[in-house]
Amino acid sequence: MNFRSRRAKLASLGLAAVLLAAAPGAALSQEAAADAGKATPADPNKVVATVDGQPVTEADLSQAIQDLDQQFARLPEEQKRAAALSAVIEIRLLAAEAKAKGFDQSDEYKRRMAFLEQRALHGEVIEKEVAATITDEDIRKRYDTEIANTPPVNEVHARHILVKTKEEADAIVKQLDGGAKFEDIAKEKSSDPGSGAQGGDLGWFGPGQMVPEFEKAAFALEPGSYTKEPVQSQFGWHIIKVEDKRAKQPPAFDQVKEQFRSLLLREKYFALVKRLREAGKVDVADPELKKGVDAMEKAEQ
Repeated sequence: MNFRSRRAKLASLGLAAVLLAAAPGAALSQEAAADAGKATPADPNKVVATVDGQPVTEADLSQAIQDLDQQFARLPEEQKRAAALSAVIEIRLLAAEAKAKGFDQSDEYKRRMAFLEQRALHGEVIEKEVAATITDEDIRKRYDTEIANTPPVNEVHARHILVKTKEEADAIVKQLDGGAKFEDIAKEKSSDPGSGAQGGDLGWFGPGQMVPEFEKAAFALEPGSYTKEPVQSQFGWHIIKVEDKRAKQPPAFDQVKEQFRSLLLREKYFALVKRLREAGKVDVADPELKKGVDAMEKAEQ
């Protein structure tokens, strides 16, 4: 039984998850950062094979591994080079066949090639003018600023006993008032099998992770005390005991470094796009399309 708030499914695992949730363009930027970090072969011009007399170099092989990375993801590292070379051979042979049959002369092919070239150039700008400009010092500075501006959040360590009726819950409160041990009753009577087996232990949680009624009662208790009046939620009746309270510690820099890098990349990317859109001449003829594009542009900003 999961009586935690549905919001808890979206709750942050520290500040990192908040940043990811706030960065819809991060995936694109992370790709650029990953590409920027790809290792180049020691001798990129070394020929590893020929196809119809044309050389396949180490640089060609590295490019194939990079571009086809998703296809090779499950392969052991020692098999990736052979798989990449096999792919390059197949691609070149079929490309030659396509040219021999004139497929490269169709309007559809030319449109596709134009788009692929533009997409590749788009990636080059991201890599060289966005990703490459982010330094570790920039990331650390942004981390320190965000941490300093993040309001402190308290957490509680609590236990609970969950039963179906108020009568059952009132009876348990009387047992606790008489000196019965909370953990023992939880193991015996709680209908929450997950925490019940652990003496009702729910561990540490912060705001937004439990259903509202439960959260309000738990945060109002002092450490060592339990609810004298049972708390009702959609799951039944709870008797809650708070073991301790603490201020939630922010995530360590190393834990969220890449998330902050993604945040900076996203911001720099959209700032560049905004500048180029303002300087360029863009006219969307279709009114509905223009409305949609304008809405997306506003959301990005």
